[in-house]
Amino acid sequence: MDSTSADPGAAGAVRPEDLHCLADAERAAATVLPAAVRDFVAGGSGAEVTLDANRTALDGVFVVPRVLRDVSGCTTATTLLGRPARLPLALAPVAYQRLVHPEGELAAARAARAAGVPFTASTLSSVPVQALTALGGDVWFQLYWLRDAERSLDLVRRAEDAGAEAVMLTVDVPWMGRRLRDVRNRFALPDHVRAAHLEEGPSAAHRAPSGPGHGSALAAHTAAVFSPALTWSSVEALRERTRLPLILKGILAAEDAVRAAECGVDAVVVSNHGGRQLDGALPSVDALPEVVAQVAGGCEVLLDSGVRSGTDVLRALALGASGVLVGRPALWGLAVGGEGGVRRVIDLLADEFRDALGLAGCADTAAARELRTVRHGG
Repeated sequence: MDSTSADPGAAGAVRPEDLHCLADAERAAATVLPAAVRDFVAGGSGAEVTLDANRTALDGVFVVPRVLRDVSGCTTATTLLGRPARLPLALAPVAYQRLVHPEGELAAARAARAAGVPFTASTLSSVPVQALTALGGDVWFQLYWLRDAERSLDLVRRAEDAGAEAVMLTVDVPWMGRRLRDVRNRFALPDHVRAAHLEEGPSAAHRAPSGPGHGSALAAHTAAVFSPALTWSSVEALRERTRLPLILKGILAAEDAVRAAECGVDAVVVSNHGGRQLDGALPSVDALPEVVAQVAGGCEVLLDSGVRSGTDVLRALALGASGVLVGRPALWGLAVGGEGGVRRVIDLLADEFRDALGLAGCADTAAARELRTVRHGG
């Protein structure tokens, strides 16, 4: 077996039904994944200050529950981008999912379809978007802006033709952040895992760097392919070229969120890329309230980075978000049990969120957005 390929057979000791929280899934995945793949999934940039701060900040948000309310019919159903969803949650775009399971994105997308939540296909997906939309679920397509702008727009056209329901432009990756775990591991893709939307054969992502300092093959590949010249004019060009709802992912500054709404963007994702881009960037949940206040309903606002429980979903809604994106936990479930593992992760989040909703005195997600929050220490 390749040292950068997961061995799903090794997961036999832990079944998806044995997982009782997302931390269980993370621990179980760690026993299955090769060390370099585990580091690729779990790691952040630099000293991983922002990676750790995302969790600390979420844990510092306390919800003020209401009582004496009828929650006997408590429901988690909502809408995201105007379409129904069983949870205020979508699976985030995560690259190269065949690193952790042979079916990769196919298994994760089937789990999302069964759970009634959107699945986001990455530009760096190891399965083409056409194969994912063919499964019949609600699929969003995430776009990295390429050095060839027309090629970027062609990817969007292909996603539209395939039946994708939204386009999510990631705006915080002019190049990949310096992820020291990958650098130390000289991380490169195995030959059988490829960016299905970009290459048919091996690329720089498959060649471990050599020479002084070594480095990450994935960082070298994205530096060659991604455009550092992405600007608001690119957003405007994309808005003009697609009929689909447009989401910008990677917003932390409220003024950028306002500009996005003025450009006709349908939603923004408040995100620091899970602590994988600028180390020292503000935790996403700390940026959320000002973004919500400044956008003032001009577009939907989603939260990404560090969500690990149904209580985190409740926190996000209480702070004004329409919903959340969940990334790494889906990969942990995928590594443990393929489609069943991802479904277990989503089901755990659903159970925890419904429990949190009811205990907070909320019969539905709209009531959750009326809750007050207090930061730790006042």
